[in-house]
Amino acid sequence: MANHLDLEEQEQIEQLKHFWNSWGTLITSVLVVVFLGLAGWNGWQYWQKRQATQASALEFAVDEALTAKDAARADQAFSELRDKYAGTAQAAQTALLMAKASVDAGKLDDAKAQLSWVAEKGDESFKALARIRLSSVLEQQKSYDEGLKVLEAAMPESYAGLQADRRGDLYVALGKQTEAVAQYQAAYKALDKDLDYRHLVEFKLNALGVAPEAATLVKTTPSEK
Repeated sequence: MANHLDLEEQEQIEQLKHFWNSWGTLITSVLVVVFLGLAGWNGWQYWQKRQATQASALEFAVDEALTAKDAARADQAFSELRDKYAGTAQAAQTALLMAKASVDAGKLDDAKAQLSWVAEKGDESFKALARIRLSSVLEQQKSYDEGLKVLEAAMPESYAGLQADRRGDLYVALGKQTEAVAQYQAAYKALDKDLDYRHLVEFKLNALGVAPEAATLVKTTPSEK
């Protein structure tokens, strides 16, 4: 009986040896790739969290400096944030904050540079918001055609109303009333009816002597039915 078991064990061992000789290298390679992938993923996650933490600290520093009206310190913190953590949401948010402060201070060229940076480096939502605001800065600088060019870029659907409204403003500045009305009508359609901003677009249309398309439906009397 013992000899019989020994023979079975030896046969199993030989089968295992054959299997390992045939597939061992492949199995080892797959395991190495899996473990390296897990290590890389964990490392990437750690790096992302570290980047976000450090970027948030600099974002806070910029906010504090702007509140204290310390422009030099705000510029320094933002420069570090932009240079080291350009790909983070905090960098884009801070650039928008810096641009607002620049506009409030009358530094339109600085605002233009900050918003242009977000329009290039941010994600799609930040890019759209930056372009909307950049078109406003360019309008203040009387660069109307440049403002319209900025608004040519594709934007998420949620920005369609604001995009059209800004085009309307620029066409008004250029004295192109027909084009302005078309853009305001598009904005009025795109904006949610519960938004206060939609009423502003309606006011702009009324100022041009036009009613919003939704309000120009011809009403019929009972005798006309």
